[in-house]
Amino acid sequence: MQTKEQGAARVSAAEVLTLWLRYQRTGDSRLRDRLVFIFMPMVRYIVYRKVREVPAQCEVEDFLSCGLEALLRSIDRYDPEKGATLEQFAWTRIHGAVLDELRRHDWAPRSLRRAERAINGARDQFASTHERQPTREELATAAGMEPSELSHRLDEIALADVASLNKTVRSEDSTTIERIDTLESTDEDADPSLSAERRAAKERFRTAFAQLPARERQVAVLLYVEGRTLRDIGARLGVSESRVSQIHTELRRRLREQLASDASLFSAV
Repeated sequence: MQTKEQGAARVSAAEVLTLWLRYQRTGDSRLRDRLVFIFMPMVRYIVYRKVREVPAQCEVEDFLSCGLEALLRSIDRYDPEKGATLEQFAWTRIHGAVLDELRRHDWAPRSLRRAERAINGARDQFASTHERQPTREELATAAGMEPSELSHRLDEIALADVASLNKTVRSEDSTTIERIDTLESTDEDADPSLSAERRAAKERFRTAFAQLPARERQVAVLLYVEGRTLRDIGARLGVSESRVSQIHTELRRRLREQLASDASLFSAV
């Protein structure tokens, strides 16, 4: 039950017992803090071993706090006369507390989690024996289920394991980040290079538009900003609808010529 982290500064069971007896005799909180310091790596080991099962709406820190509380209770309730070391007693209490906390936050019934463990065990056993992953039918047979029952269970498990994008996960360099930070963004506005190009293209458009004759600018505003029809614009300007169409064609030609290099950008602006 000792972790590598504990092993680096391992304290013997006899030393722990001596420290605990001094704490029981004196009630000195500094001695209790020393015991917590010795066993806190064990709390982290238990919690992080279960980190993949932490519900999406919870943080790992919640389970570390739960484990710490169980450790403190273990120190206060330990009875060496029962034969177990403080480490063994605390391990059992912490592990149980973390499991209870997992169950409290897990919306999936225990029967579904038992089925999940059975399916995963059957999959691992098949892969170990045959050196490949089983088909759906082979997995059903290995798990002692009908294919329809297996499909139903897998669907239930998938629904129960819906994860929050804010859940913490381990990155490739072993740092802890939120799941959302591992997703590739499809938001082009988040690309600073593309956003800069678009801003520059829009500025070039404003410059080109300002160079159009006044009548062409007026037609463009009435058509694209106010949403008027060619007939309405003609009546307002005192010209025929066909003349408005000619003006519109001409202003589009001028803009295309001046902004040809930005055509792909304007299609998305």
